[in-house]
Amino acid sequence: MAGPASPADAAPSYGARAVVVAASKEGAPYAHGATGPARFDCSGLTLYSFRQAGRALPRTAEQQYEHTHHIPRDQRVPGDLVFFPDGSTMGHVGIYAGDDKIWHAPRPGTRVRLERIWSGNVRYGRAS
Repeated sequence: MAGPASPADAAPSYGARAVVVAASKEGAPYAHGATGPARFDCSGLTLYSFRQAGRALPRTAEQQYEHTHHIPRDQRVPGDLVFFPDGSTMGHVGIYAGDDKIWHAPRPGTRVRLERIWSGNVRYGRAS
């Protein structure tokens, strides 16, 4: 008989729900500082999606990175967070959707969308 799941084992179920929430926001406009439900910035979308899935995240991409369990690329699963470094901080975040794609709110003038990860310089984190 298996023992209780650790927080890391449970994260993918929260993450999978967060992916569904993020996908439901496809087309929502980007707005700096927005956390939903109709407009989002990058970390606002991740915060909203995980909150709806029952998991709390801090507000900014940098805070979210510090709050997650860092994992290597080969261990990522849908629902993990994908962070894009900008100098010494994390400048952007999205939710891994599988197949090298993320749900994210890219920048002003764009809308929430599914997009291929465009950089090899990313970090992965799992909400705990």
